[in-house]
Amino acid sequence: MWKTLTPFILLLMSTMGFAQTADKLVIDLNSLKKPNWTEQELNNAVLITDFVQNLMNNHDFDYILERYNNSAYVQHNRNLPNKIEGLVGFLEEFVEEYPDYTYDVKHIYVDGNYVIFHSHATLNQEDRGNDQKGLNIIDTWRVEEGRIVEHWDSIQALDFSMRFYSLISGGDINNSNGVF
Repeated sequence: MWKTLTPFILLLMSTMGFAQTADKLVIDLNSLKKPNWTEQELNNAVLITDFVQNLMNNHDFDYILERYNNSAYVQHNRNLPNKIEGLVGFLEEFVEEYPDYTYDVKHIYVDGNYVIFHSHATLNQEDRGNDQKGLNIIDTWRVEEGRIVEHWDSIQALDFSMRFYSLISGGDINNSNGVF
């Protein structure tokens, strides 16, 4: 019973449980979901929405480590460390430098076990909503039996400062997983 109810509870939390404030961006799954998704696809979208909301917008790294930390997570972005612990470690340092970092999800696509987010990430609160600033990101996750097991992304810097940041930080290889 809980296995069936959990996705719907997470959906409710992702759309109603977080207060919309000036400094928190909330992913509105209700407006982004598609009517043709199967129940399993909706469950996968709810799972990824909860993961991304807490990781990228709430910066609730303890929650992420508690809920999503498992050895199955394979990171295909070669610039990020492997596993959830590596991702959280990277983002903990990143949000120390950029505490207003947010991830504004514009589109969600689901195909079976694959969930794709098309998003606008910004470092500064004043840049939110400005499609000339920040990053255009397409993330793909693979979900298996209710667990996030793989992640790929494609990132486009939208302004000079982000292109420069990508240039200076883009050369470090932090895992041995292939990009495909």
